[in-house]
Order: sequence, then C-alpha cells, then structure tokens
Amino acid sequence: MKEKILIIDFGGQYNQLIARRVREHNVYCELMPYTVSIEKIREFDPIGIILTGGPHSVYEKDAPSIDKSIFTLNVPILGICYGCQFIAQSLGGVVSSAKESSLGEYGRTETVFDISCPLFKDIPQKSITWMSHGDYISKLPDGFTSVAKTASCPMAAITDGRLLYGVQFHTEVDNTEYGSKILYNFLYNICHAKGGWKMDSFCQNAIADLRAKIGDGRVLLALSGGVDSSVLASLLSRAIGNKLTCVYVDHGCMRMNESAKIKEIFSAMDLNLVVVDAEDRFLSKLKNIRDPQEKRKIIGREFGYVFLDEAEKFGITKKDFFAQGTIYPDVIESGEGGAGVIKLHHNRVLPSEVLMSFKDILEPLSCLFKDEIRKLGKELGLPESIVYRQPFPGPGLAIRILGEVTKEKLDTLRLADSIFTSEIEKSGLTDICSQYFAVLTDSKSVGVMGDGRTYEHALVLRSVKTNDFMTASWSRIPYDVLDRVSVRIVNEIPKINRITYDITSKPPATVEWE
Repeated sequence: MKEKILIIDFGGQYNQLIARRVREHNVYCELMPYTVSIEKIREFDPIGIILTGGPHSVYEKDAPSIDKSIFTLNVPILGICYGCQFIAQSLGGVVSSAKESSLGEYGRTETVFDISCPLFKDIPQKSITWMSHGDYISKLPDGFTSVAKTASCPMAAITDGRLLYGVQFHTEVDNTEYGSKILYNFLYNICHAKGGWKMDSFCQNAIADLRAKIGDGRVLLALSGGVDSSVLASLLSRAIGNKLTCVYVDHGCMRMNESAKIKEIFSAMDLNLVVVDAEDRFLSKLKNIRDPQEKRKIIGREFGYVFLDEAEKFGITKKDFFAQGTIYPDVIESGEGGAGVIKLHHNRVLPSEVLMSFKDILEPLSCLFKDEIRKLGKELGLPESIVYRQPFPGPGLAIRILGEVTKEKLDTLRLADSIFTSEIEKSGLTDICSQYFAVLTDSKSVGVMGDGRTYEHALVLRSVKTNDFMTASWSRIPYDVLDRVSVRIVNEIPKINRITYDITSKPPATVEWE
C-alpha cells in the first residue's frame, strides 16, 4: 500500500473521526500514538501527516510531544487544534493560555479564510468552524503567516507556505461547514494523493498479504458469528481455502437459538466449522464474579484455553496461526495506543501462553471501523443476513447481566432479549436500530400482579443508531412498540416486573452497559 496518511494521536476525542474522514476521501490512513519513533514513521513512509487535537496544553511540563525531526521529513503536515499549537511551539512560536483573555473559543464560530491558501481552495471566504480551545498562538514561528482568523483569534490557521499547515478548529466534525473540503484539499492539493484506497483494493491486498504471510501454515479462527469474525472467515477462506479451521465456542451466554443460527449460516458458506459446547466450563469460572472487567478477563482467558485445546485436537502447532476479528474500536476502547481503557474487549486479554502457542496472531481487520467491515463483507459477497447482523459482544449476555451470572438469569434475559429484538424486527425499525438488546439489572423493584405484591428484576431496553460504533445516538423507538414489548415481557417472564428504556447516547455512555 503505497499511498498512506499517518495520523499522530495526541489523545483528542475526535481523533478516530479524523481517520474516518480521510478514508471517506479514498485515502488509506492509520493512527499511531505520539510516542511512535521517527524510525517507524520513516518506515511507514506516509505521503502526509496529520497531528491531532488533545486535552493538554503544549507548554505543560509533561505535555505530549513527538520527535521534532518529524519536521525534517519533507512531508506535508497538518496540525489540528493541539497539533496546530504543537507545530507553532516546536518551531519557535509561542502558545499562551486564554484564561485571562478573550481568545479561547468553544463551539460554532464564524471564521474568515485566506482563500489563496491551497488548504482553503474552493471554499467561501467566510464560514462556520467548530472551535474547542483554551489556548492560542500568541506569536508565530519565523516564516509562518496567519491564513484564517475569527473575531477573537487572529491566528485561526497558520502555514509556512510550503509543507506545514495548522488549523485551530476541528475540520473532522460536521459542525465545521467546509471541514471535509479542507481535508480533501490537504490530501489532494498538498499531499498529492491519487485516491486509490477503496474497499475492493483493500480486499484484494488483504487476501494477497494473508496468503503470503501464512504460506504453508494453517489458521485457527475464533469465530463468534458476528459480522467481524464472519468477514474475516470469508477473507481467510479466499486466501488459504481448507487450511482454515473456524472454532465457534458456545459459552452458555449466547442469545436465544444463537448456536443453531451460527451452524446454519456457516454450513452454507462451506467452511470447516467446529462447534464447542463449553457452557459448564464458563459458568463455573464466572461463579460469584460481579465486576464487569473481571468478567471480560475471565471470558477472554477461557476462550484462549478452549482455542488451545481445539488447536491440539486438530494438530495446529507453533508453525501455524491464530486469527480473530478485532476491529479498530476494540483496540481503542481496550486502551491501546495510549488511549484510556473504556472496557476490555475479550480478544485483547488472551493469556500469554495462548499467544506463544502460535507463530503469530492475525488481526487484519484491526484498522477498520464497523461500517467499513460491512462494506468489506459486501465486497466479499456475504449475504445481508451476515453483513447487517447486529453486533453481539464476545462475552455475550454475561456483560448484559449486572452482577453475578447464573443459568437462571441467563435464561430470563435470553427470553426478554428475544421478545425485544423480535418486536423491533417485526416493526421494521432496523433502519433506526443499529444495535438493540436487553440488560438484566441487579436491582429489584416492587410490583403488583393479580392483586398481589411482586419483588422482581428491573430490565433495561437499549437501542442505538450508529455507523461506526465510536459514537451512537439512542433510537427513537415509537411508544406503541415499546409498550408492546413491555407488556409481553412482564406477562411472559415471571422474574421481571419493571421495564425501562435507556435514552443515553455514546458518549457519555457506551453502547453496552458493562
């Protein structure tokens, strides 16, 4: 892959969105932490570099910083917010706090551009940008000029007129009216991208890369039946054919009839599928465990040991490979690359002895977002029933049960979840419901049924609409549907007497509760 943009991550909340916007312009990109070495940057060989925003001030003692020799690579660089200030401070300018002035800005801001600058080609001289900064550039480095301004900020964008550009606003958010066009200008007018990265080329390159890397080896794939691992199964099958063994583990925390559906779907795909019934094994490990992160760790580790057992059965050894459908949000939310840990994903906590039992771990989808995975699935010719299957977490219902996981709670939640999902699908609401499920809380409430007092579990219904699962808004499900779901669940499931609907978006919440 010759044409690549490198995004240096300084910890800003919109950094994954920058990557999405670059790829929407058909240019491949990857995020790397600010701790990346200059040697690795040279090896990556980008046609351009983007320095992201971040929550720190560049003048702080321990502020995130990258090797200053990045400015000697003769590669175009665009700094966004903190990245802009980093360019200025690193090259001799001054960045000051706006606390005692009126130069800090937040939200929609009218901005005036120097449209002779190639970064602002073909945009209006005035438009709205999204500002979010408590610091400002008080002195430009030698050789730099200001090419945008606001009523409060005379240096809303800067350039050396050659390779270095910085914008104080966020080009990647929709609130910046011409943000997409500004990114396009950087990619095509300044970095001279050709725009060759599309899903069909990614698919072809990924198959060729996997075939070359695996060679005569074999692969054991952790198959959950979700879209991520299903797409990877199809990709690997194209690359290595019958040298692929797919292992599906039923850990007892699956949805209603999940395992039967998995067998049906993948038998039609002509894959070598192994189904492991491990309910007793997992539930014994989860006994008395209440902490959600601990549940994830236990399930992740036990998955690993099951895969080791299956590898031994099928003669898969240290010369062979282990594959899993890790995608980009899994990596970020697990705290890798300098990001904060939001929640550990089961495929990021495999025991070291599992990792050491294979030649290498294959995660060829770990640079893609969920909507990109779906595009890849369509490119591979997978049926819509797989491509648009709503996500289901690896730990399954174990993290949709608050508190200890028991067989009784699992059976209760399975039925409630089945009622909710079936009513959503019957009502034709899947266009506004990207992921929808029930959560069994650890709280009980008083109710009345048949003139008698009840004291049973409260259930939460959750549904979100999203493209990439990095952000999500709660689904506006019609009241009559919610009413029908509530009546059915309370009437059909004795252990539940109260239903609530979660109307929290991501952020501040996550999609899952645990």
